[in-house]
Amino acid sequence: MIVIDASVWVSRIFTDDIFHLVSQAWLRAKAAQGHLLVVPSLFFAEVGGAVARHTRSTAMGMDAIQRIARVPALRVISLNRDLGMDAAKLAAQLHLRGADAVYVALARRLNIPLATWDQELLQRGGQIVTVQQPG
Repeated sequence: MIVIDASVWVSRIFTDDIFHLVSQAWLRAKAAQGHLLVVPSLFFAEVGGAVARHTRSTAMGMDAIQRIARVPALRVISLNRDLGMDAAKLAAQLHLRGADAVYVALARRLNIPLATWDQELLQRGGQIVTVQQPG
């Protein structure tokens, strides 16, 4: 199992992203190897919003999240009060954006690594959990 930050999925979607090919191959390999790809429930809002903003298309944003939701290896963990409070504490402690802190809190709670392209998340989140770049 591995927690996957939205940045990895977004780079997999956009062919013009510098990390597109790496993200695509890495996610495909992880799923083929039987890894569960874990995301918090807020992930869908992040990805849908990023795709819609980038393409200026609501339909493309919706299509992206519907396609990802059908990935068999995907496991979505609900953002409940306890996880939210853990994330809030980490956000304050590590000076992280709130959404980023949710990924760190989830990885810590499940005691699994976190994959991201976000440099701030790599550095600051890496103080709490194992954080890696795909590839």
